[in-house]
Amino acid sequence: MWALSDESLLVGMASGDAQAATALVRRYQARVFGLARTIVREPALAEEVAQEAFVRVWRHAAAYDSRRGAVSTWLLTITRNLAIDALRLKREEPVDPQVLLTKLLAVEPADDAAHDEEFVRQALSGLPGEQARAIALAVFYGMSGRNIAEIEGIPLGTAKTRLRRGMARLRDQLEVNDG
Repeated sequence: MWALSDESLLVGMASGDAQAATALVRRYQARVFGLARTIVREPALAEEVAQEAFVRVWRHAAAYDSRRGAVSTWLLTITRNLAIDALRLKREEPVDPQVLLTKLLAVEPADDAAHDEEFVRQALSGLPGEQARAIALAVFYGMSGRNIAEIEGIPLGTAKTRLRRGMARLRDQLEVNDG
């Protein structure tokens, strides 16, 4: 069973083969849990996300299309989306993206471990406000260009342009700082 490809295990899983399901879970459990834990930062919540990811894979195994990507990509995308959803649901009260951006840019790092956070703050503060907001919405809230366009009340193309230009400016800043 362990020598079978991911696609074969998924086909077995879709047909109700418990051994195929077990093999697929064991093959990917560490990666799925690791990704979930990286995103949600809480082991208990990461376990729930990982479990739900495998349940979704089991339920929708027959819908998998190998022409659209590898099983691992499909599984980890499901995990990522569930982890982002879990963070959204966990949040006690909604936060205005402009307030989040203002707080993010104003906070001073407490120690050397916060150096990366400080770099992100400085990089975002160097962007025009609309680009910084778009990137904050995409990165911290996991929003798509379409969601950003709706929230900002702008056309989809404008939202995508803000993201693309903001990311290009951040990339330029990173290259300058790396030497």
